[in-house]
Amino acid sequence: EKLYILGDLFEVWIGDDDINLFNTTITNAIKAASHHLPIYFIHGNRDFAIRETWAKRAGVTLLNEQTVIDLYGQPTLITHGDELCTDDVAYQKFRKKSRGWWWPRLMLATPLWFRRKMASRGRKVSASNKANLTMQIMDVNQAAVETAMLKHNVRQLIHGHTHRPNIHWLKLNGECGKRVVVGDWYEQGSVLEVSANGIELQRRQFTKSDSSRQP
Repeated sequence: EKLYILGDLFEVWIGDDDINLFNTTITNAIKAASHHLPIYFIHGNRDFAIRETWAKRAGVTLLNEQTVIDLYGQPTLITHGDELCTDDVAYQKFRKKSRGWWWPRLMLATPLWFRRKMASRGRKVSASNKANLTMQIMDVNQAAVETAMLKHNVRQLIHGHTHRPNIHWLKLNGECGKRVVVGDWYEQGSVLEVSANGIELQRRQFTKSDSSRQP
């Protein structure tokens, strides 16, 4: 009925003007699907520079980073999830800057070649920083999760980012809550299918033809 993409659709996105064969292939596939069902997109930490120009090309609707939707009568908070990893202080400082009003405008105003260079450098720095972080720091903070769910008055949260697909149960003011994590798309597809009968976290194996199209 609907498709929600919770960010990091692309490994890196340096602007809607960065048009290449791989990006165009993905964009056209999403556009084709949008003729059959509405598609919604929440920015991730790797593709937060996506703007309305790409959204129109892909036929998707951009949502706020924390959005409450109705899933068969269950109010559900959906988000990419990086804002919940509050133990990673250095990343949260960068996130605040990169989501501000001046930094994105400044970066998107620079030449495409410069943004590609900066993105390549940023990925190397990010990989180096991750090597020195514990898995606990890179995971969501429980207090941040509970604060977000209570703020939006929901008992169900769905997010990505951490690459740890699972279903977690928690207590919220004495009530039972649920946090569902979707996985990455490096070695297999990770899909959460929600129906009136419940939710099912699925892993979908790539075919040989899928693997040949990876960048």
